[in-house]
Amino acid sequence: MDINEILKERQKWFEWKNIKPIFKKVTEFEVPSSKFEITDIIEINTNENLMPEIEKLAKMMKPWRKGPFKINNLFIDTEWRSYIKWNIIKPHLNLENKDVLDVGCNNGYYMFRMLEMKPKSIIGFDPSVLFNLQFEFINKFIKSNIEYKLLGVEHIPYYPKKFDVIFCLGVLYHRADPVNMLKELKAGLNKGGEVILDTLIIEGEDEIALSPIRYQKMKNVYFIPTLKALYNWIEKAKFKDIEFLGKKYTTLKEQRKTDWIDGESLNSFLNENQTKTVEGYPPPLRAYLKLKN
Repeated sequence: MDINEILKERQKWFEWKNIKPIFKKVTEFEVPSSKFEITDIIEINTNENLMPEIEKLAKMMKPWRKGPFKINNLFIDTEWRSYIKWNIIKPHLNLENKDVLDVGCNNGYYMFRMLEMKPKSIIGFDPSVLFNLQFEFINKFIKSNIEYKLLGVEHIPYYPKKFDVIFCLGVLYHRADPVNMLKELKAGLNKGGEVILDTLIIEGEDEIALSPIRYQKMKNVYFIPTLKALYNWIEKAKFKDIEFLGKKYTTLKEQRKTDWIDGESLNSFLNENQTKTVEGYPPPLRAYLKLKN
């Protein structure tokens, strides 16, 4: 697999009819020196005269999934309050002087949060051109050295660089072969490296997995295991050690519909009392793990 050829071919995606006007505006958008603060909300202070253009451009890039971001008084109230997840895993991280990969990085919110930990390098993989443009837009103000590649987890074994830490947040249940995906993550690690994994699970003591046709109206959810089944998958992928970091049900405080997405969100995916999905399955429960190579 030739990664350079794949990246070259995917540059053509920016010519898509719905993407090309946004790509042109983001590419041509010039930002003077700006100040920023990276906390739960990534806050940017810039030239107030630019705000009409900034707001128009930001709204062209809906839906905004991960965040939130604030540019002067413009609050991009993203679907996910991503800091809730970040604050669960943050105490378990040591990224200083590490080479880091975030696979399924969306618009880069978590990568921007990593900057405060002073890693040696940060690379994000995500095949979404829209999320890539959101990242490039925000990075116009922050001016980080983060690299964003239009790649997926399947490209990790062929990428010409290995990593000390790989983040894989909310990806595993979208893959038809979860054990193989875990092996792909492992193939991208340096010796002694770690994977920070967040994925859906179901409660139970049996070594089983749910295999829904749809889950929360999503067609691309393949398997949701019990924690014991997930541990079995990880063992089959030959990781040396597993550290359980915690688990948490997703609530309307963390994921909800806002003016910055046009479609549905969690409140439309659950029943009235939020005890089951609309399909009748258990509500979304996430496990957070650290896997060691």
